[in-house]
Amino acid sequence: MALSKEQIAQRIALEVKDGYYINLGIGIPTLIANYIPDNIHVTLHSENGLLGMGPFPTEETVDADLINAGKQTVTVLPDGSFFDSSMSFAMIRGGHINLTVLGAFEVSETGDIASWKIPGKMIKGMGGAMDLVAAAENIIVAMQHTNRAGESKLLKQCTLPLTGTRCIKKIVTDLALLEVSDKGFVLKERAPGVSVNEIIKATEGNLIVEGEIPEMKL
Repeated sequence: MALSKEQIAQRIALEVKDGYYINLGIGIPTLIANYIPDNIHVTLHSENGLLGMGPFPTEETVDADLINAGKQTVTVLPDGSFFDSSMSFAMIRGGHINLTVLGAFEVSETGDIASWKIPGKMIKGMGGAMDLVAAAENIIVAMQHTNRAGESKLLKQCTLPLTGTRCIKKIVTDLALLEVSDKGFVLKERAPGVSVNEIIKATEGNLIVEGEIPEMKL
């Protein structure tokens, strides 16, 4: 059974380590804030000028003035801070973010990512993704394995305008967890109830399957 968006976020939250500074992109990545394990402390960063985000607010705690880069309302932890976007991007470009999680339209088998533009469609802008992929050393993509037409989004080569090249380390989709190697996508885990053959059929890029592939533990 394919993972829900919440379960993708839940699995990625297991990759988080104590003391990390983390930037969460728009879409599925923002959900990760709700699944950070209680026994670790991390600091969530937003490129619009916020450090120390907490989980999404309840109806009773919504503050319309507190938003993330995707303009969603958020909460701020007691040690949170606010600053202008130039300082925020200096944190990104200076290599001070330990983990970046982004959504994507496509990822290539060499780790290229296309995440900001579909030609002919109106977009809000590229946001901070290009700065993040240029500066970050640890980038995980959270995405659906296929598009609405059932076509693979894990490709030999991206067909859409690129956000960055050879920068993606790991991908968590609704079907699998994969790592990017110099030979292609390495299948590490499969979603509960999803077979290896289903993942092979849904992956256009070179997929490396070695040994028994365990089910994800959420």
